[in-house]
Amino acid sequence: MKYSVFSGIQGEVSKLGFGLMRLPKLYEGKEDIDFEEAERLVDLAYKNGVNYFDTAYVYHAGESEVFAGKILNKYPRESYKIATKLPGWVIKNDGKTVDELFNEQLEKCEVEYFDFYLFHCLTRKSYPKHKKCNTFEIVKKLKEQGKIKHIAMSFHDTADILDMILSEQPCIEVVQLQINYLDYDDPAVQSKACYDVAVKHGKKVIVMEPVRGGYLVNLPDKAAEVLDNLNGGSY
Repeated sequence: MKYSVFSGIQGEVSKLGFGLMRLPKLYEGKEDIDFEEAERLVDLAYKNGVNYFDTAYVYHAGESEVFAGKILNKYPRESYKIATKLPGWVIKNDGKTVDELFNEQLEKCEVEYFDFYLFHCLTRKSYPKHKKCNTFEIVKKLKEQGKIKHIAMSFHDTADILDMILSEQPCIEVVQLQINYLDYDDPAVQSKACYDVAVKHGKKVIVMEPVRGGYLVNLPDKAAEVLDNLNGGSY
């Protein structure tokens, strides 16, 4: 699941979002999606008020976007928000243009526009490639054409790099950050510091990995005891 901490943008967005990166699989070790079970989970979320669904070009070996298109298409388009991502490394390795990738994603997701289109995993290493390929200007034109409602980014680096990117790319409206209690003050992830930078620039934030793919739920006994003793409070 993903958690959004913004509202008032493109209508109301549910506080909880549904991430389509770790869907149930038919076979362990493979990326084949168990469509029936995954659809049951998406339907359950949708019927309980979740309207934000996050996918990406590379999730489930490219099948996550296909799943999103087939499953969400049965609901009124205005009733849900769909987010997907531009993978800069695919442009580099496959020689595809941004427009080719984007049109492929529209077709797979069976939509005419994306509510949120993210630059996937911007870091100090990937950011120069995007600048060189002029992807920010291309994505801005796609928004002007009505094919994107909001330009966003997912980020995996330190706060100073995030500050630089947001200073140079004011077109970015929303930042997706890895935030959870383990990474909050981690010197490598810098969850709190990155969140503070996003706030400084007036950007909305989407939280990814709030439970680290489920790992923070199944804690060692001593760690679980600490949280259990809080009874919903804090130190």
